[in-house]
Amino acid sequence: MTKVTLQIASPSVETFQETIEERNGTVDIPQISCNVIHTIPGRVRWRVPQLRYDADYAQRLQTLVRSDPLVTSVRINSAAASLVVNYKPSAVTDAKMRSRLSCLILAASQGGIVLTDTQKPSTTLAKVNSWPGMQFSVAATGLAVLQGSLGLPIPPIMVVGSIALATFPVFQRALAGIITQRKLNIDFLDFMAIAITTFQGRFLTPALMLSLIEIGENIRDRTARSSQMQTLDLLNSLGQFVWVERNGEKQQIPIQDVQRCDIVIVYPGEQVPIDGKILRGKALFDEQKLTGESIPVLKNPGQAVFASTLVREGQVYILAERVGNHTRAGQSIQLIQAAPVHDTRMENQAIKIAELAVIPTLLLGGAVFAVTRNPARVASVLTLDLCTGIRVSIPTSVLAALSYAARQGILIRSGRALEQLAAVDTIVFDKTGTLTKGEVTVMEVESCHPEISRLEVLALAAAAEQRLTHPVAEAIIRYAVAQQVEIPKRKKWNYELGLGVQAEIEGEIVYVGSDRFLRQQGVNMESLNGEQKSANSLIYVASNGQLQGIITYSDVLRPESREVINSLLTVEGVEVHLLTGDNRETAKTVAADLGISPSHTHAEAFPAEKAAIVSQLHEQGKTVAFVGDGINDSPALAYADVSVSFGDGSEIARETADVVLMQNDLHSLLQAIAIARQTKQLIQQNTNIVVIPNLAAMAIAVVFGLNPLAATVINNGSTIIAGVNGLRPILKPASNQTLPSER
Repeated sequence: MTKVTLQIASPSVETFQETIEERNGTVDIPQISCNVIHTIPGRVRWRVPQLRYDADYAQRLQTLVRSDPLVTSVRINSAAASLVVNYKPSAVTDAKMRSRLSCLILAASQGGIVLTDTQKPSTTLAKVNSWPGMQFSVAATGLAVLQGSLGLPIPPIMVVGSIALATFPVFQRALAGIITQRKLNIDFLDFMAIAITTFQGRFLTPALMLSLIEIGENIRDRTARSSQMQTLDLLNSLGQFVWVERNGEKQQIPIQDVQRCDIVIVYPGEQVPIDGKILRGKALFDEQKLTGESIPVLKNPGQAVFASTLVREGQVYILAERVGNHTRAGQSIQLIQAAPVHDTRMENQAIKIAELAVIPTLLLGGAVFAVTRNPARVASVLTLDLCTGIRVSIPTSVLAALSYAARQGILIRSGRALEQLAAVDTIVFDKTGTLTKGEVTVMEVESCHPEISRLEVLALAAAAEQRLTHPVAEAIIRYAVAQQVEIPKRKKWNYELGLGVQAEIEGEIVYVGSDRFLRQQGVNMESLNGEQKSANSLIYVASNGQLQGIITYSDVLRPESREVINSLLTVEGVEVHLLTGDNRETAKTVAADLGISPSHTHAEAFPAEKAAIVSQLHEQGKTVAFVGDGINDSPALAYADVSVSFGDGSEIARETADVVLMQNDLHSLLQAIAIARQTKQLIQQNTNIVVIPNLAAMAIAVVFGLNPLAATVINNGSTIIAGVNGLRPILKPASNQTLPSER
């Protein structure tokens, strides 16, 4: 467990001290002091003395600050102990940014936490990728053309030197395969062909080969997930400051400074920053992001509340029991971080198949040389490998598909996500905010007396509820406006939290609220006859002591949900599950409405249970996609084979998802599946384009002999054709129509 304490010594100087409690004792980390030297909107300069003598700390701090999405640039001068940060002033206030940077300066002292094992290799990879292999290969090709085809007097040593420099990344990968993997990979085969043809003075052949290899490598890297998901910190999704009551006084402190047993004060419109129990006050809590429940819940003293939930109305004093990543929402994030890590390169399977041909190709080349003693024929055999074409054509197809999907408003983060999406046979949907709109909507207004119309009932309710922030009140006002109802003026009124509102309207006393509220006011409710509706909620309207009408409201289905689910079940042949934190009765009703089997309906599921259900389906051999949009969905998103969220979903859900539907429409899911399956078919076409001519040319090279340049033309020609074929998705016009699925 890590406990962090932040003490502000003066307006410009912060002193940090951290204690890490371990099973075997307590370890104290030296204090880290810092102060703000100069600040203007969008730029702040800090003095951090530890930068002067601790290079590792400086590296960790730079890595942390750069990972902040609000930061545009970072500069550290260790000799001057200076940290200069430029940030987006339009996205955050200066005070909040200074507080944010203060926490990062502290966090950088935790060496074992900041730089994880996944971050270190990425730094090494960046160094390898910094070698300008593409520039060298283009230069080598240009020099080879100028010397050979145009006959310019270019020294051969210059051409050979450019080829050698361009070959360096290939040589590195070949050597790494031998040393670390203890095998001869496709890079070794490429290196041998380049060496032989270069030694023979056929400079154009190796130069063209190198250019195509570099093109394939660059495209392949771009098909991988564009940026690693940074460590998700719950505190970043909440406000930066919290009100607490200490020693009988209210004070505002940074959220990182909240400790267990603090009394936290939460006002209307604020998120709860901790897990705990209400000491004083009552409030209406919106728990949709955490539990999936779409209707706010009234909570009183003694009841538990959870971090990331929103106080819609009321004010509460909460005794903090769990803070930071120890909260229920924080545990959801830890589940994400523990999710299995998958490779993201879709073409790996094809490359593995091509690698199996490396040893047979070398043996074949050796046999040809033993029989003919002709290095040119050996070079032809080695040149006619399948790897170059696969390395170029498959990533090109994937990148083109990702680009086309992006034009349709579908963000697919990696080649692996595209591959898994094509193979999906089971889709698990969250209910609230995914299959439903995630907001309260009035379904029906019913009059209980023939003398009063349903629109008059609606007008009374809207008049009483106007300017209240309760979701049901807002829904009633929206519905009244949509029905073009004239809303009368409200005079005196009194709102009782969690019950209802009493208002004076046109000389009458009107009550709008729950059954319990109206009975407390002495309203005769006998006309209800005990009727209740299982899937929807009811609010009652009364005036002059008599029940006048009933308003039915619910979290309604998205307009496209039925059509999309029906298409998945009947056309795509996908098994569909419904997974929700809502009660069983509501879940069953929604599932029946959508045609989802009761056996595939899972209710009252918290985040850990959602992840477990997805894992169970995966263990049954199914390829599982999960579609969700809230914090409570993020663990299940992380454990699915492919995860889907919406552009307006929670930040954590968007960062966890492999596929993001930016248009917030489930039709995009059908389109994404169609794109993925078409891409899979396109890759098969490109594989045939590469394999068939190269195998035929290899047979000719072995039996009759083939000029190495001709072999290069065949090899490179098939690669170019396959690459151009792979670009077909980009050439398609943007369309909002769902593409037909190709199997």
